[in-house]
Amino acid sequence: MQILFRAFLAIYLAHLLADFVFQTHRLVEQKRRGKFFAYFLHGLIHYLAAVILVSFFLAGSGLQLRTHLVLLVLTLVHLLIDMAKIRFAQMAFVKDGAIAYVSDQFLHFLTVALAAWLLSPGPSLAEAAALLASGRAIPSKLLVVPVIYITVIFGGGYLIRALTRPLAESVKLYPEEKGNDPMQNAGLYIGWLERFLLLTALLLQSPGTAGLILAAKAIARYPEFKSEHFAEYFLIGTLLSFSIAVLGGAVLARIVLGQFHVTG
Repeated sequence: MQILFRAFLAIYLAHLLADFVFQTHRLVEQKRRGKFFAYFLHGLIHYLAAVILVSFFLAGSGLQLRTHLVLLVLTLVHLLIDMAKIRFAQMAFVKDGAIAYVSDQFLHFLTVALAAWLLSPGPSLAEAAALLASGRAIPSKLLVVPVIYITVIFGGGYLIRALTRPLAESVKLYPEEKGNDPMQNAGLYIGWLERFLLLTALLLQSPGTAGLILAAKAIARYPEFKSEHFAEYFLIGTLLSFSIAVLGGAVLARIVLGQFHVTG
C-alpha cells in the first residue's frame, strides 16, 4: 500500500508542477491556438517530471521499461484531456470556467490514480482501508507537503479566478484576459502569497496569523473599496482563498502532525 500511495503522490506532484508551476500563460495561449510545439513541450515537461519523481521516490522503478511506458501513456492521455477541454470550450459545449477547470483536474486525478495503480502491486481491501494511515510514513510526508502546497496555492488560484470571473469582468480587472501585464495579474500573485502564508501558519499551529494577513490585504486594497462591485469581488475572492487555504492547512496538519490543534 505504501508503494501505491508514494507512486500516486509522486505522479500527482509531477502533474501539479507541469500544469501550474512550469506552464506559462504564453504556453497556454499557444495550446489554445493548436500549436503542436506547445503541446509537445507541455507533454515533455509532464513526462520528465513524472520520471524524475517516480525514480526518486520508488527506488529502481525509473529503470524499468514498464514505468516509462505507463508514464508515456499517462502523458499522452493528459494531452488528450487538455486538447478536449480546449476544443469543447471553442465549440461552446462548455464554458472555459470553473466547471471546465474542475472537470479537467478531476479527469487528470483519475488518470494519475490509474497510473499509480499500474506501477504498484494491487492492494487488498484491508490495505485500501488503511490508505489514510499510510500517509503518515516519512517518505509519504515528503510528497504530501508539496502536493498540498501546489494544489492550494496554484490550483486554488486558478479555481478562484474561474469562479470570480463574472465579478472581475464587471469591475474590469481583466476584461481581455491578456495575462502578460504583471500588474494585471497582481491579484493572482497576492493570492498565491496569501495562501502560502496561511498554509504555513496553519502547519505551524498559528492560525492567529490569518488575521494579520487579512488586515494587511484589506489595508492595501482600502482605496478601492469605494466601488461596491470591487468590495463584493474582494470579499468573495478572499473568503474563497481563505477557505481553500484553511482546508488544505487542516489536511496538511492532520497528515504531517497527526492532529490539528487551534492555538493563538
